Amino acid sequence: MKKVFLCAPLLILSSAGFAVSVSNKSPIQDQLGYSYGYIMGRGNAETLQDINLDTFIQGIKEGSTGQKSALTDQEMAKALTQYKQQSDEKLLADFQKTATENAQQGKTFLSENAKKPSVTTTKSGLQYQILQAGNGKSPKASSKVKVSYEGRLLNGTVFDSSIARNQPVEFQVSQVIPGWTEGLQLMQEGAKYRFFIPASLAYGEIGSGDAIEPNSTLIFDVELLQVLP
Repeated sequence: MKKVFLCAPLLILSSAGFAVSVSNKSPIQDQLGYSYGYIMGRGNAETLQDINLDTFIQGIKEGSTGQKSALTDQEMAKALTQYKQQSDEKLLADFQKTATENAQQGKTFLSENAKKPSVTTTKSGLQYQILQAGNGKSPKASSKVKVSYEGRLLNGTVFDSSIARNQPVEFQVSQVIPGWTEGLQLMQEGAKYRFFIPASLAYGEIGSGDAIEPNSTLIFDVELLQVLP
């Protein structure tokens, strides 16, 4: 059943040699063909920019109607493999370029930030600023703590915030990024610190998801609410 559903819109799409005006008044087959083609195009926009759309449509038409392929299976596999290799090489080059730029940006920022009288730099390279002093207990690496925080990139983009969610978090001090593990042990309950964390003490050369790029220097505002029993 799935095969029939997929083939029908492809045949409609590929049989048109010219642009067809489609609206919600069009026959359902036209709407289905347009919808499937649009969604496929939108979801693969980056890849489709690299190919010849005319031969793409030709391949859909001939493949869906069982015509003999202009290329052998081996030749098609080779073309797809070559494209993947080129795509991977481009992604790697872009990744390395971003990592280099972020590393330099972070180095420049931390160098200038260290000159501020309110900022302290530790031996590891962690920088911190005391926003509010505390008067309670200080945690150890093995301690479990309750904190509120907000994390930002150097451009000011907030990538995570328990403050915005109004949901403090609990965790063991040793189970977070090194910059947090070190910084939290400098705090007392009730304190609010701003951490400036170099990439080497954060997510390093890999980054984290889409939000944190490789070699990103991060800024965290952290309030130590409680050292838990």
